[in-house]
Amino acid sequence: MTFTATQLSGSKQQQYEQLLEQARGLMYGERDRVANAANVSALVYNALPALNWVGFYFFDGKELVVGPFQGLPACIRIPLDKGVCGAAATTRQTQRVADVHAFPGHIACDAASRSEVVVPLLHGNELVGVFDLDSPEPDRFDADDQLGLEAIAQAFVESLA
Repeated sequence: MTFTATQLSGSKQQQYEQLLEQARGLMYGERDRVANAANVSALVYNALPALNWVGFYFFDGKELVVGPFQGLPACIRIPLDKGVCGAAATTRQTQRVADVHAFPGHIACDAASRSEVVVPLLHGNELVGVFDLDSPEPDRFDADDQLGLEAIAQAFVESLA
């Protein structure tokens, strides 16, 4: 199957609906988390503006381990008590950070990152990992981004069932 990215159009909410539909199409019938994470990372990285990193960290029972991503090389392992990813995994709540340099314990894998959003991936009560997006722009992510990315993350988790 060949995939061609289509231009997103309409309001931000409509663009995320289109992106979610594309993500679901890419994952349709596929249960492998690495394959789906790779495609979702590439899709989101190429569809949304002002991003410098999009990817997944998977929980190995002890810490977060880097999975498929788009962007510069990343930190390989993240303890649950460190950084924005660790906070999302520990609290099991999305972390939307306007200025990563003001976030206590921020891990600077890419010095160009200025803002970040991290969505925890939960299968029932089980932590699967996190979906992480970084931007070189301060305050890049708003509530509409958060809702759209949470829907894409949920679709990813549903693909694993």
